Amino acid sequence: MMKAKPKVIVICGPTASGKTGLSVKLAQKMDGEIVSCDSMQIYKDMTIGTAKVTEEEMQGIPHHLIDFVSPDERYSVAEFQKDAERVIEEIIQKGKTPIVVGGTGLYVDTLVYHIQYPEIKTDLAYRRELEKSIQEQGLQGAYQKAKEIDPQAVEKISNNDKKRIMRILEIYHQTGKTKTQLEIESREEEPPYEYLVYAIGMDREKLYDRINRRVDIMLEQGLIEEVQELLKKYQHFPTAMQGLGYKEVASYLVGNITKEQMIEMLKQETRRYAKRQLTWFRKNKDIQWIDGLDPVEENIQRILEDYGEEKENG
Repeated sequence: MMKAKPKVIVICGPTASGKTGLSVKLAQKMDGEIVSCDSMQIYKDMTIGTAKVTEEEMQGIPHHLIDFVSPDERYSVAEFQKDAERVIEEIIQKGKTPIVVGGTGLYVDTLVYHIQYPEIKTDLAYRRELEKSIQEQGLQGAYQKAKEIDPQAVEKISNNDKKRIMRILEIYHQTGKTKTQLEIESREEEPPYEYLVYAIGMDREKLYDRINRRVDIMLEQGLIEEVQELLKKYQHFPTAMQGLGYKEVASYLVGNITKEQMIEMLKQETRRYAKRQLTWFRKNKDIQWIDGLDPVEENIQRILEDYGEEKENG
């Protein structure tokens, strides 16, 4: 008889939908520990703008993969997968329940589908050649070539997305396989755990109200001062400063936009981000949706029942 895989609960969903509150209460009920699945909360010194969980909100529940990468370092999705699987295993070994929580869809998929990332070294000479040909003949030639090589990958991108067009061509040049083929192969290895994945949905107007209020609270808590400190402390930001909330405030601090424009931009960009998150999670057929406006106790009850039944069937 096959040994049942350990179960891991995942709670994802858009920004400001109530993931933190739900997950902490669930962890208290299940003797769980939380593994953050957020590509911005990994960074040190970036607390207000990433809506990082506070000590008070944690209510004594251990949280992992928060606050451990310097903002001037790169951190890849492959590194996240390795770190998250290590932490999940440690939590299981302690006899506790791992609860993965966050809004970064790519991180969620990487764990749930145990995606393997092949090490592809960049061929700089080929990249220069590509750049030169695009410069001389325009992007459309490269787009057509990518379309011939990998029509499925090209379907997902626009015909002026230079970075992704080049990526399709580079992968094929380096490996002799298409990006689509590599993605299929990357999911062939079984995940080591059984993931029960939930996403929090909510009426759009209510969600947007919550987002607008959250931006106001971040500014009251000192978001502008946080960005000033970051700019003083770190010389360069490979990706961290491109994060939502940080680039808008930085733009205001150098005088490109007024404070009012910055606030409006922050709210608008956060609403757009939430919309993109929802689109991403809706594509995933394995996700079960829960309503963020339902009482937290009801949502917890539903998850506990699923977990119990799954456990008995497992």
